[in-house]
Amino acid sequence: MSSLLELSNSLADTVEQAGSAVVAVNAGTRISPSGILWRHGIVVTSDESLQRYDEITVTLSDGRSVAATHLGHDSSTDIAVFQLPDVETPVAKIGDATTLKVGNLVLGIARSNEGELRAAMGAVSAISGAWRSMSGGNIDQFIRPDINLYPGFAGGPLVDAAGYVVGMNTSGRRGTALTIPAATVNRVIDQLIAKGHIARGYLGVGMQPVRLPDNLKTALNLTAATGVIVVNVESAGPADNAGVQLGDVLVTFDGTTVSDTADVMALLNSSDRVGKTVPMQVVRGGVLVELAIAVGERPFEQSPRPERAEKANDFSHHRRGRHGRRGSSHSR
Repeated sequence: MSSLLELSNSLADTVEQAGSAVVAVNAGTRISPSGILWRHGIVVTSDESLQRYDEITVTLSDGRSVAATHLGHDSSTDIAVFQLPDVETPVAKIGDATTLKVGNLVLGIARSNEGELRAAMGAVSAISGAWRSMSGGNIDQFIRPDINLYPGFAGGPLVDAAGYVVGMNTSGRRGTALTIPAATVNRVIDQLIAKGHIARGYLGVGMQPVRLPDNLKTALNLTAATGVIVVNVESAGPADNAGVQLGDVLVTFDGTTVSDTADVMALLNSSDRVGKTVPMQVVRGGVLVELAIAVGERPFEQSPRPERAEKANDFSHHRRGRHGRRGSSHSR
């Protein structure tokens, strides 16, 4: 009995300590999502839980309500970032999600509209490698905690038994909890603070997958059964400037084999490639042609408010590998 009481008190202490850096984000919804004081003056929350980006206030652990300024958001990773005025606040202890194991006890923490602390306990039910959301967001690790994501818990932290915040909770398929790991949150925060959006690569082409004839695969020593055929080229765009032609079949990009448009999008989603010149191989007239392309930045359109219907499916599935519709010819 005493050991159970000690465990209970220890968990309550952990919730209280970690909860000091958990806020309620008042953003025009009936039930406010939670947020995390990730760094000094920086709040992160669930993007899909927001009704608007302006006129935002957050309720702190001491009951104060302060205005927050929108710095940027990325619906593909479900992260929105806000800045607080220069006020003294606790800051979350950020941990490393890669140390989690299936079966580890974890806590989901939230703060209600009225400023009251909420908590849910469970275990890590599944962990796997990097994955992409339905809208192409690169997530460093798949984490599914076995906790009930009650209303208001989205945007709050997943806390390990040592009291460290290892990620931000969001909703997956059928309302199940998913956690965006701390490494992903840190990476997205850095870019949103610097630019207000996530830089993603752009080639200026329309593409769709195409099957490669067996004799061509053998002759050119290709490993994939399909490639990506270019169906349009934007004038004066990166691909046009690199010499890409209609009918070219892309088979490698920056040293990686590509077999459908999702492979290309995954490579372009890395902001590290924006502005860099990378090699690519295309099949043209039965011959393998080497090209070098300067990766552009995908045009960004700032929306005044979240497109909730569109974002609703972002986290409905997880896949390690390919996402998107085969046969898509949208400009990349």
